[in-house]
Amino acid sequence: MRFWFIVGSQLMYGEQTIKEVEANAIEMAKFLAAKLPFPLDYKGVVLSNEGAVKLIKEANFDGDCAGIVTFCHTFSPSKMWVNALGLLQKPWCHLHTQYNLEIPDSIDMDYMNLHQSAHGDREHGYIGSRMGLPRKVIAGHWKDESVLERLGKWQRACVGALFSRTLKVSRFGDNMREVAVTDGDKVGAQMKFGWQVNYVPVGALVETMASLTPGDVSAKIEEYREKYDFDGADLEAISYQAKEEIAIQSLLDQDGSLAFTNTFQDLYGLRQLPGLATQNLMSKGYGFGAEGDWKTAALTAIVKKMASDSSFMEDYTYDLKNGLSLGAHMLEVCPSIAAGRPKIEVRPLSIGNREPPARLIFEGKAGKALVLTLLDLGGRFRLITQDIQCVEPTQKMPQLPVARVMWKPLPSLEVGAECWIMAGGGHHTVLSYGLDAETARDWARALGLEVLHIGSQTTAQGFEREILWSETLWRNP
Repeated sequence: MRFWFIVGSQLMYGEQTIKEVEANAIEMAKFLAAKLPFPLDYKGVVLSNEGAVKLIKEANFDGDCAGIVTFCHTFSPSKMWVNALGLLQKPWCHLHTQYNLEIPDSIDMDYMNLHQSAHGDREHGYIGSRMGLPRKVIAGHWKDESVLERLGKWQRACVGALFSRTLKVSRFGDNMREVAVTDGDKVGAQMKFGWQVNYVPVGALVETMASLTPGDVSAKIEEYREKYDFDGADLEAISYQAKEEIAIQSLLDQDGSLAFTNTFQDLYGLRQLPGLATQNLMSKGYGFGAEGDWKTAALTAIVKKMASDSSFMEDYTYDLKNGLSLGAHMLEVCPSIAAGRPKIEVRPLSIGNREPPARLIFEGKAGKALVLTLLDLGGRFRLITQDIQCVEPTQKMPQLPVARVMWKPLPSLEVGAECWIMAGGGHHTVLSYGLDAETARDWARALGLEVLHIGSQTTAQGFEREILWSETLWRNP
């Protein structure tokens, strides 16, 4: 995936000025491309309405173009951009910068005419606002670390948005019965995000498992040995998970799906609920949602595309004394967030009425992280994000055979929980160490999605007002 760097100017300054603008733009694009996580290609200087329209049409139809970055080196009349921006279908970042860092003592009118982004970008900003176009605005010198960091975050969000448009989710079975938050409008989700959410019979998974050879399973077991610790006495149960993983991936790949769900209430023909199988697939970038939660499965895949150290998660129980939340699930937490080398264990699962499944057990790493959830409010969707601080576990919990993470929600457990619940946030989330609230907001902006954020400065009273404002804005978008 690539990004386009488009520079604004006009013909009135003369040919020599345009040559200088272009030379500066090429130098800037080359520098930025070397520093950013995704390539940034210089695509020319816009000098006319026709030139702008041509470039934007090309960007729209280029499948590798994930977004455009514009910069007005000189004054670029905004009417020149109207027809082009009206056609724009890719995310847009307005980079408000300047080629030179400082004003030289030798400044004259020629210099003023050439370096006037303080003038030109305001004209460009006006037309974006006049047309009501969503865009990311980043101000600062193009070599500043803070500018490079924010541009990189925006790029990752755009990649997530582009990935979303082609995402397929396979549902092995249906939703867990009587649960509201995991259900939702699949057609509405496809209209909004591009997701294709399709049912796959559990029987198809059972048939695929039956067709596997001993060699297939042996190769998967060797993969597990390289990545995880386990006791050879548990090999039969681990081998069964290997069969489940191979079969799930085979069916996903046949359909082009990169996310999936299952539920312990629909395991017909299966001896174990997929645990290790699901965890290892998530470590390879596949999204997952438990109990048929296809929204979280899709969100997991998208977040992992933006930041690989991310996982499906659930708020499980609290340490109210220390203001901590214990995140886990029955089986399915991704080893990409492990603090150390995970261990495979086979332990009973007191739900689902099946054999004890093999699963990875580990503690999550300490550090800053973000939890996200996506909910269907009937006619629209809402993204909720919350800053958290993951901590080393305060106790051993030897009788709890699950992968888990302990964290302090910000601003506190009590305020964070009140705000989360007021906003309608569900119990299933995606936890990410590599994603922050700004990147999540950039992703939401690219898709036209409502987003609410809970952070260190959030208060319950202020957040309640924000929900009311957001409801007013997004109820009839």
